[in-house]
Amino acid sequence: MSQETPEPKAAPQQRRIGVYICHCGGNISDYVDVAAVREALKDEPGVVVSESPVFACSDGTQHDMIDDIRAQNLDGLVVASCSPKLHQVTFRNVAKRADLNQYAYTQVNVREQDSWAHPHDRAGATEKAIGLVRAGVAKTRLSDPLEPLRIETVPRALVVGGGIAGLRAAIGLADVGIQAVVVERESRLGGWVGRFGPTFPDEASGAEEVAGLVEQIKARRDITVYTNAELTGKSGTFGNYAAQLTLHRDGSDKQLTVDVGSIIVATGFDSYAPDEGEFGYGIDGVVTLPEFKELVDAAPAGTLSYRGRPVRSIAYVYCVGSRQEAPGNEYCSKYCCTATIHASMLVSKLDPGIRQYHLHRDIRAYGRNELLYNESRDRGSIYLKFPDDTPPSVQKEASGGLSVTVTDLLTESRELTLPVDLVVLVTGMVPRENSDLVQVLKLPVGSDGFFNEIHPKLRPVETVVDGVMIAGCCQSPRTVGESVAAGLAAVAQSAALLKKGFAELEPLVARVDPEKCVGSGECLTSCPYDAITSIEWDGRQVATVDPATCKGCGGCVPVCGSDAIDLLGYTDAQMRAAIEEMIATDVPVKEPVG
Repeated sequence: MSQETPEPKAAPQQRRIGVYICHCGGNISDYVDVAAVREALKDEPGVVVSESPVFACSDGTQHDMIDDIRAQNLDGLVVASCSPKLHQVTFRNVAKRADLNQYAYTQVNVREQDSWAHPHDRAGATEKAIGLVRAGVAKTRLSDPLEPLRIETVPRALVVGGGIAGLRAAIGLADVGIQAVVVERESRLGGWVGRFGPTFPDEASGAEEVAGLVEQIKARRDITVYTNAELTGKSGTFGNYAAQLTLHRDGSDKQLTVDVGSIIVATGFDSYAPDEGEFGYGIDGVVTLPEFKELVDAAPAGTLSYRGRPVRSIAYVYCVGSRQEAPGNEYCSKYCCTATIHASMLVSKLDPGIRQYHLHRDIRAYGRNELLYNESRDRGSIYLKFPDDTPPSVQKEASGGLSVTVTDLLTESRELTLPVDLVVLVTGMVPRENSDLVQVLKLPVGSDGFFNEIHPKLRPVETVVDGVMIAGCCQSPRTVGESVAAGLAAVAQSAALLKKGFAELEPLVARVDPEKCVGSGECLTSCPYDAITSIEWDGRQVATVDPATCKGCGGCVPVCGSDAIDLLGYTDAQMRAAIEEMIATDVPVKEPVG
């Protein structure tokens, strides 16, 4: 639900600000004279507390800050430390715990932007730190008490993708009382997992696992599934999206709009397709890993054959399309080693007499997968390690058979020629073609083509688009278990957002002064989030900002010729005051203290 940007309360004329310059355990104090910075800030207008703790983020220092805020009646807080990406939330919470408006807090980065940038110029780094902290104080003096924007949310989530991650996410959403709508572009659910038989580590059939999930979904009234369908449009705001679906039915398209509060993208991956001739691809008897897995799953007990010919020897060529320069990708696809070893174990169970050669750069069977690797060796699989600059070559012999030539580093770089009946190219994962979805959701894509999360460890399924999560192999190569875990993590994020019935957004958004606005429309075209629209006001067209959609990027501010737009929390007045402090020439630097 859209709402007008609230007018901030007026800031008090005489501010009482606390300043804390962190040593960061030497990361800052080894290169900046922290004591000199503290002394320089003591007499700054509005500053009533100036301290220099060893670790500003420590529990003890946080409690000291709270005590100072209450005892000194502080109405502003400045911490000079590391990047706001690390501890901005920490110190905002300090302010809230002391009943200080959290947006009266400013974090000044004197580590990444100063001490680490100038490790050989202590005097210069100290002077710069004084200017940076003074700029932070100047900005805080003009800060207004802001409050988070509260919007109602729709208790329904859209899951884009009907693979294993998407299906588990849909069931997880329903389990916590959130309606789920699943959109799958293919005619069937299940993705890659639904195509295969036994999977590692529990040997459960992937097809049977998917079939069980599909039956659960069919029995749930709170889950709706659309196959042969795509997400083709999105409007609305965070927590209240209108998702436009296109359903492909009997040669025609049907449009459908679904209101959702969050979106989970789980579109999966594609398998790398080798070029003709790449490691012999195109030669009869050279297959990719997915093709081989289907061959093994369909094999009758006790025998393995390819196109009617018995298979008595197999060579697996690892890292085809992964960990290699063009053609291919530089990244590791992570799952391929274990998937191949597991497939070779299935072959051993079919016929222990089949000879199996594993040609690899490295085997990356991490975690408990190492046990499978050891068991494979115990069962007779032979592992040959080739150098990065000398990959194996595959030839078709005159006799009709195949031979693989490999340089084995484990036998003092001897060149070996292996006659085999079948060559399996261990192909990795590549991102699916999702350009239309990227445009609809404005999702960030990494250099590898996969979707990017905000932070791989701290916020592993969230994207920069509020309310849009990613899960599974659409964000990076991963195993079935890891994909399911990501899907359930996205469920947890959606539940945290939707179960409350409302969401709180940052109030650091653009605001238009209709008195100054001349309706040029420049801000409308500059906004990448479509947060600005034109409305009639007092008989003329002026711009207005939807605060629930605005991301506070500030791109609209400089294009406004009439100076009618300001960014709350970073107003023109605040920025000018901060810049003036930074460029001041009379920055006194005393002799180093101590």
